[in-house]
Formats: sequence, C-alpha cells, structure tokens
Amino acid sequence: MNARLPLPPSLYADTAVAPVATPPLDGDKTVSVAIVGGGYTGLSTALHLAEQGVEALVLEAQEPGWGASGNNGGHTNPGLKHDPDQIEADFGADLGRRMIDFSYGTTNFTHELIRRYQIPCEARQNGTLRAAYNEASAAAIEKTAQQCIRRGMPVTYLNREQVREMTGTDRYIGAMLDARGGDLHPLSYARGLARAAISAGAKVHGETPALSLRRDGARWRIETPRAIVHAEKVLLATNGFTDDLWPALRRTIVPVFSSIAATAPLSDEVARSIMPTRPVLYESGHITVYYRIDQHNRLLMGGRGPMRWIKSPSDVAYLIRYAERLWPQIKGVAWTHGWNSRLAITKDHYPHVHEPAENILISLGCNGRGVALSTAMGAQLARRLIGGAKAEIDMPVTGIKPIPMHAFWPVGVTTAVIAGRVRDRLGI
Repeated sequence: MNARLPLPPSLYADTAVAPVATPPLDGDKTVSVAIVGGGYTGLSTALHLAEQGVEALVLEAQEPGWGASGNNGGHTNPGLKHDPDQIEADFGADLGRRMIDFSYGTTNFTHELIRRYQIPCEARQNGTLRAAYNEASAAAIEKTAQQCIRRGMPVTYLNREQVREMTGTDRYIGAMLDARGGDLHPLSYARGLARAAISAGAKVHGETPALSLRRDGARWRIETPRAIVHAEKVLLATNGFTDDLWPALRRTIVPVFSSIAATAPLSDEVARSIMPTRPVLYESGHITVYYRIDQHNRLLMGGRGPMRWIKSPSDVAYLIRYAERLWPQIKGVAWTHGWNSRLAITKDHYPHVHEPAENILISLGCNGRGVALSTAMGAQLARRLIGGAKAEIDMPVTGIKPIPMHAFWPVGVTTAVIAGRVRDRLGI
C-alpha cells in the first residue's frame, strides 16, 4: 500500500482551498487515456481530454499538487528560456514561430482557463519583470525585449529609474516588463484544476503510484498497488519526480530543488514600498532569484537551495539576507515558512515531448516556467493524444536522449549553484 505523504511545510499548504476528493484506485479499469502524474500537465491534459468527451484517468502517487505544481513560486511567466530569434534558429521559421506564439501565449491561456472555470487561486495578471543587475545581463535582456517588441508583444524595456520605481530597490540597472505575466496560489490552482477536470468527467486518483508499464495486447497495462489499468494511450507527466517507469527517461532531465521563504504579512506601507504595482520578478543571473508580494502582503523569495528537502526558512537564510539587502526596511520582519520541491531541467533548456512507442506520449522539463507552460501544454497534449502523429502540436516531438554522465548530476548541480552565487555576488 502507498501511504500518502504530508505536503511540504509551505505557506501554500497552510492557506490553500480545500482539496477535492481523489481516492486511491481500488478496482481494475479500462480507459481511453491513462495519465501518470497529477501536476499541472497531467491535470490540464485530463481536463482538455474530458472536455472533448475522451475518458481520461489520472494516477497520482500522492495528491494533486503535492510536487512542484503545488510548491512553486506562483509566477505565471510567458515564453521559453531562449530568445525568440534563437528558437527560430534552432527549429526553423515555421515550428519556431509556432513555438514562440504558443509559449508567449501560455499566460493568457492559463488566466483565461482560471476565469472560465472560476478557480479560486488568487490569480492576478500584473506583469513579469526580468531584471538585470550587471551590464552584460542588461544588454541581453534589452536584446530579448527588442525581439519581442518586433513581434508585436506587449513588452517594454525599463531603465534603472523605472525599475527602481517598480521594485523599491536600486539593485537593478534594467528590466523587461511583459504585461502578460502574473501570479497565483499554486496549490489552490492545482486543486482547482483537479476539481475542474473531475467536473468535466475525468477521474483523478491520489495515493496511486504507477508501479510498472508494459504492452498487453492492443493496450497498455499499468500496475498500481491496488488495481490494474488498461489504456489505449498513456501520457507520462512526472517531470521532476520521473523514475524508471519508462527506460532511460529519468536520465533525460536533471531534478533540482527550488526553495522559497515567505514572510508574515507586511504592513501596507512596507508592501507598497517594495512592489507597489505587484508584478512578479525574476533576476537574470547565474543563479536565478525570483520573488513577489502576494495578495496578503507576504513577500515570497525563491531561488536555488539545498539539494535536499527543507522545512524551515533558516534552511535558506541566504534568501532572507538577500531580501534584506534589497529592502533594508524589512529587517526584523518574521519569516514564517521555508520549503522546496523538485523541478526538471533539460540539457537544452527546452521542454521535451517524446513518443517513444505507439500510443505513448511523454511531456516533461518545464525548466522553471511550469505554471503557465504546463497548463497550456495540456491542450496541446490532448490534441496529440486524440489525433495521433498527424495532429501537429506547437512544440517539437523528439527522441529520448539521456544526459551523459547523468549519475554525477548532484555534484554538478551543487558545484554550479555555489559557483553561480559567487559570480553573482562579484558581478561577473
């Protein structure tokens, strides 16, 4: 039997809307599509399948939103890691253009879905700031902004004074503001997405890990602790928690921990002095730091942390020190929560979609942009599951390519984080 683990000790776990019932699967099922993973990707795909009358069943080892989907920074950021020009260079004019249009439209897609299903998750669309604190990063961000503006996107490049007015700190010398960005309560959103999928006709089962996957005649057979699922088609959407259910898949991504510390509610005066118009912000540095002020005036600071589970803000004291450097007026404020979860990084920093066998679809590797990207991917994956290979999607479908020397990733990540922090501190 699989015992449900408690949620990470996050601010979200303490403040989220109540979960919808997702009982363990306790009887054999035959379905059109089985989905392994109850995060945003799996839940959104189930919802979009159910909307079109396709029977979908989600198998989640814990509960919807237990992983990074319910424990991320809460940012809805548009775009991909790479600049638009680079995307077109890598994938050609046609697919590259579709990838750009799709990825930069994911935030509008997500916020519209939230409105359509009236998901209570504190969603706002006040913009995303990508900020630079050295000349090299500022030049790169301005280049990105120019590429976006040339394509008609609602993007503005801000100078030092404009960024200071938006953030209350003189740390940054430039930033790109994308009006389509925003934020939400991640765990409430995951639970709301599960509720929407179930209301549309999908089945969602928690405490039901997929233990094995193999071909069984014309269908796929998934073994769980209490039941067997037979499915015509299968989607694997396990992201940072990918295991060996499919050969070599685990070695195509690097699972890294991203950590967050949260304050008690700040006074209105202090909160306004930090981010008066409430955009979200992520820094362009060797080690990304990201933050926002939520609807209750709490400051949430995120970044790379220890490559292990944490339980307290003291585990990420460097984030607290950095926040006090940005805004000295918050010194002495209580930090109430510190937590983390695993997300998936790919070698090329693009999301990966694979079809390694007939009627098997895999999607993983959001590279830190998972909230909006994985939500919008749900519609794309549903289209592919329904239409098969002839149903084009707006992301490349590639082969599984394990990362060389994958066994050494924990040492590599730890070394990169330490080196990146030193370089960021030195401004190089």
